[in-house]
Amino acid sequence: MRADHIVVFANNCADATTSAALRTAIESGTQLHVIERILPPSKANAGHARLLAMEAAARLAGSSGILLTTDADGRTEPDWIEANVAALQDGADAVAGTIELDPLDWGLIPQALHEDDARECAYDALCDEIQTLLDPDPADPWPRHTNESGASIAVTAETFRRAGGIPDVISGEDRAFFASLRRIDARIRHAPQCRVFVSGRTDGRAAGGMADTIRRRLAAPDLYLDPRLEPAADCARRAALRKTLREAYTGNGGLADVLRLTKLGEPLLHGILRAESFGLAWLLLEQTAPALRRRLVPAADVARQTSHARAIRDALRKREAETAGRTSGAMNVSFNGD
Repeated sequence: MRADHIVVFANNCADATTSAALRTAIESGTQLHVIERILPPSKANAGHARLLAMEAAARLAGSSGILLTTDADGRTEPDWIEANVAALQDGADAVAGTIELDPLDWGLIPQALHEDDARECAYDALCDEIQTLLDPDPADPWPRHTNESGASIAVTAETFRRAGGIPDVISGEDRAFFASLRRIDARIRHAPQCRVFVSGRTDGRAAGGMADTIRRRLAAPDLYLDPRLEPAADCARRAALRKTLREAYTGNGGLADVLRLTKLGEPLLHGILRAESFGLAWLLLEQTAPALRRRLVPAADVARQTSHARAIRDALRKREAETAGRTSGAMNVSFNGD
């Protein structure tokens, strides 16, 4: 499968990026568009550059097209386009691909960093499975992953516009874009089969990118895990409460449980439930309820939290197996510990 248009956005380049792009052989029927820009210092960042690149691609794609984006150092799998399109055809509005380090760069990074990363990724995967078991998403079934990187995003043009496009932020525009997608209840698929390899260099241009992260961790280990991650019990409570709020939002009960768990006043909760989308209602609840205040996980505590998460995951798997094939009633979930 080929792309109809390829947009290369070369901003503030002092190398041969443009000439290399123009010399690249492309398939018959594909149009190559190379856009050169010198952005002012306040706009010469990954977020604004991706915004401009995606807006240019959206104009070419039209109202019914599909947009895909990767990074300049990204090496996509040969079936990357096909895998993303297949996920969209299966019902997703947007697809987040999985990101891996280039094998040659991987070998240049000290083993200790790989071990730290492996422990964090293992804990991340356990927490994600807990969320899947407690609040399953038909659009994003297990197995899946948690990468939401600009190195691999696919989205329908209609959804891209409905979400407001790429947020104009200095860095983290990829996560911010997925947050915008959630606010409009877009169906997001974290597809393991959509793979991109990226550089593991430490001299990257994008502030706040992977190069910065690797360089920082080479200097000193991070004291805390990624801010997305929280203690296992908190993760489970959050997922269970999200499912309960979803039931209340759709009029399928759950209102009394949300009131009990969040200790919010009924007028405030009714105001939250009047939000124009469930994603927005959930965001408002997270911002309002003290019970949903996030706590960081110290890196030194990852082994204990992993053990706790594994116990929760295993208990949920056992309960799911026991109730398979039977209609279950209301589910009360309690998770203790920190």
